[in-house]
Amino acid sequence: MATSTTPQPRRRTIGLAGATFIGLGAIVGGGILALAGTAFGETGPSALLAFLLNGVIAFLTALAYAEMSSAFPENGGSYAFTKKVISVQAAFGVGWILLFASLAAGVLYALGFAAYATEAAAALIELGGGTAPIWLRGRTALVAAAGLAILSYTMLLARKQGGTGTAETIGKLVVFATIILGGVIALADDPETATACKLTPFFANGPLGLVAAMGYTFIALQGFDIIAAVAGEVRDPERTLPRAMMYSLGVAMVVYLPLLFVIITVGVQAGARVTEMGRTRPETMVADAVANFMGPTGFWLVMVAALLSMLSALVANLLAASRVVFAMASDRTLPRIFAVTSPATGIPVRAVLVSALIMSLILLVVPDVGSAGAAASLIFLISFALTHLTNIMARRRMGPDFGSFRAPWFPVLQTIGGVCCAGLAVFQSIAVPAAGSIAAVWLLGGFVLYFTRFADRATVVDARTEALDPDLVRLRGREPLVLVPMADPRRARTMVELADTLAPPRVGRVLLLSVLRPGAEWTSDGVPQTLAVSQDVMREAIGEAVRRKVSMSSLTTIADEPWNEIARVADTRRAEALLLGLSHIDDDAVRLHVERVIAKVEADVVVLGSPPGWRLGQARRILVLVAGGGSQDRLRARVLGGLCRAAPRDITFLRVVPASTSERARARLEHRVLRAAEEEAPSGTVARVVAADDFLSVVAEYAAENDLVVVGTRRDGRQRIIGDVALRIAKTTRGGILLISHRSPASAFTSHS
Repeated sequence: MATSTTPQPRRRTIGLAGATFIGLGAIVGGGILALAGTAFGETGPSALLAFLLNGVIAFLTALAYAEMSSAFPENGGSYAFTKKVISVQAAFGVGWILLFASLAAGVLYALGFAAYATEAAAALIELGGGTAPIWLRGRTALVAAAGLAILSYTMLLARKQGGTGTAETIGKLVVFATIILGGVIALADDPETATACKLTPFFANGPLGLVAAMGYTFIALQGFDIIAAVAGEVRDPERTLPRAMMYSLGVAMVVYLPLLFVIITVGVQAGARVTEMGRTRPETMVADAVANFMGPTGFWLVMVAALLSMLSALVANLLAASRVVFAMASDRTLPRIFAVTSPATGIPVRAVLVSALIMSLILLVVPDVGSAGAAASLIFLISFALTHLTNIMARRRMGPDFGSFRAPWFPVLQTIGGVCCAGLAVFQSIAVPAAGSIAAVWLLGGFVLYFTRFADRATVVDARTEALDPDLVRLRGREPLVLVPMADPRRARTMVELADTLAPPRVGRVLLLSVLRPGAEWTSDGVPQTLAVSQDVMREAIGEAVRRKVSMSSLTTIADEPWNEIARVADTRRAEALLLGLSHIDDDAVRLHVERVIAKVEADVVVLGSPPGWRLGQARRILVLVAGGGSQDRLRARVLGGLCRAAPRDITFLRVVPASTSERARARLEHRVLRAAEEEAPSGTVARVVAADDFLSVVAEYAAENDLVVVGTRRDGRQRIIGDVALRIAKTTRGGILLISHRSPASAFTSHS
């Protein structure tokens, strides 16, 4: 016997300072050192305006991230937002490309660190009078240094939760402050006319040059989103997350704008122009400019700032990638082994290790890292635009119930931010076509992997999550309808009780259907007999619905064939689920009618068989019969999730195998059944695999010990939908039996062919 326990919640250990430093570690340094030269080459002194405008767009985007992450403080960032508001399939696509973006960015920063480290080593050797060896600047040395950096931070992240890289971030801020101070001192000795001259022409290449500079450099402000990626580990997330994002962006702009200004004014030699300087040596322009007003000291300050910036950005992106892997594995959109956390620290060590491994493989096999970096920039912009969209959708669907932090002027700011991010993404895809190609290939490969390996289990976990969290259904804009035909007043309350478990509160709808036959007998009061019974049924059902606060409506129709009418109403009203209540499942005529309805309708069908007076609320022990197939697991997860939302239950998953099955094979099967139980049921499940030749006797024995038995039925046309097992259970159990039938596309094709 295997038993499932509820996973322990992850520890929230990151405070405001730690969250802010995670953002600062990713934002400040690497981007401006690498891209300032490109910006000046494209637009001249107006690069200052390009960074300012990008800062405004980044603040708008950070507001959207702050709203979403404070409302849903979970790991995963944009992946988690998309899962909440759209679907688990769309979330996989977002998570998959975000994973690539973080890993590719990490490779870029690792190689950036290696390039500066080897350059610094060569410069030190030459200062000492020696000659730097040729191999020091070669590909092998770069890859080795980058790999060492990845390995070092992998070991740190596997042992320490959250704020690694804080020392590097503080160090680079101090260095940048020193450089800016040196520039201000130099500026004091510069004539005003010379300063004004260096600022003209302000727009070297007109408006298009400004837009180009914005497109190339927006990635320099990426990093606040990484705070959202670790939101599940942040203390007091409703207050901490918005403040950390705003603080990290604010500090970045306080560093960037003065630094760019001193580069334009005192970093350019007399008679030169910053535009030509940026075009000539874009990669080293910042170092050259600082050396112009601080001499060799300035050069080494930039080298130190670059090394610290690259390292802090590397660890921030490795941290973000590992948390995206963890979030996806928790939802089974990636292998579940990556959702395991350390009992001592709560760190998803396996997610950290696999992220580092993939990053190292990218480092080894991708020759054109520049294209990978451009693809990462494109993906981040797309994810930013998508976050604006999900923010608008969530606010509109949840209304006043949405979150505690809200940006003003909704939806104007979100629309402006989303359009700007999407526009910059379009520019990036046109300017660097290889970026779009890389992103498309990675996404295509991911979806092939998802639909061949992960889709089935991911949709099962998602169905359970929806059943437990009605707000998730509301966020996705769904209003599922549950159709409940009523004919017996004694079963009305129980059927409403069952409908309440399948119709999510506040968003689900229950439609009670009463079908009257024409030409019925009349009562002494001059009322058709069937109408009198229908009124009694509705009275009982409505009373129970009012008590449970179920959103319910009723429909009465007249038809010669009630069972055909049930199928017709289910399809015309597009019911998501059809509930049928029977007292005599073993009646051949009734069973035949039920099977015909199940074969016809496009809805999931749940049939409750129970003695009169039996109530669902009495069912504390539930037996779930499982077989080798998984055709019913999604509907089963939805049913079990709804039952456990109403009240805690003890759930046993049972599989019966032939007596000849070996002990080893039984142990493997028991492990698989337990894993399925953990994905389908919220908690407290037991998995049992029994070897016996008399299948029905074993099932009957277990059924007699439980209050409710859940059995899946098939619609493949090869056997009776309600088979001997269900009939035997219905006769032996002292409680109820639920027959569930999921409507899959394959079954729909079979039933109509």
